[in-house]
Amino acid sequence: MLFEVDGVRLFSRRVGAGPLVVVLHGGPGASHDYLLPQYDLLAQGRSLLYYDQRGGGQSPASRDTPVGWREHVADLEAIRAQLGVERLTVCGYSWGGLLAVLYFLEHAERVERLALVSPASITAEHRRQFEDEFARRMAAPEIKQERDMLRASGLRERDPAAYQRRAFELSVAGYFRDFRDAKNLTAFRVTARTQQAVWDSLGNYDLRPQLRDVASRFPVPPSLIIHGTFDPLPIAGSRELAGLLQARLKELPVGHCPHVEATAEFVRVLDDFLPKA
Repeated sequence: MLFEVDGVRLFSRRVGAGPLVVVLHGGPGASHDYLLPQYDLLAQGRSLLYYDQRGGGQSPASRDTPVGWREHVADLEAIRAQLGVERLTVCGYSWGGLLAVLYFLEHAERVERLALVSPASITAEHRRQFEDEFARRMAAPEIKQERDMLRASGLRERDPAAYQRRAFELSVAGYFRDFRDAKNLTAFRVTARTQQAVWDSLGNYDLRPQLRDVASRFPVPPSLIIHGTFDPLPIAGSRELAGLLQARLKELPVGHCPHVEATAEFVRVLDDFLPKA
């Protein structure tokens, strides 16, 4: 299924039946694939609509097509309109969690319910803290040793596909409480231009004043935040966001990927919160 929005064709995939939940992947510039197969476990008694955001995955955008945060918000609003629904239940992961918050700020009256999983921070300061912490983790001796062993293994020549898979695992190792769990994450790619364009468009952002303002003028939708206590994204940001949204905050003893690191608990918590038949 394709959504046509301002000349960009957004690839989407729908699974399950019942009340609709729109799932927003992370990145920016990634695709929905790396949420699978775990997120599909939520398609019991409800339908999940995934889409590859503009400039990533199977929704490519030309170099002269804008791919900043405002365009991403406009895309989600256009999808809502094309679906013919008044309000959306949105489940956003990582950058997708921040996108869900941005959508709420621009279209508060169109949000039925918010589920934010490991959401990207609502301030640039917390994002900088994440970048520093991720770099520190990636420099850890055990990860460096694994990279050195891979380079010396000859695997690149013997089995290029296996080499690429292992190289991917090590490139995301810093997101996990135990870097060995990276082997269970579906591999993905990020379109660097899109990623950079989104962060550039946000600049030195701080969404807290706007959240307070919108929350004072509109009903705040029922909201849930899931965040790992070992996530390189500062959990302090989600704690503050939970206060601003009057959200329930579920802290799990995992890193940035609860759908991979604690699948059963991840599914249980979201299944209890998201609407279903």
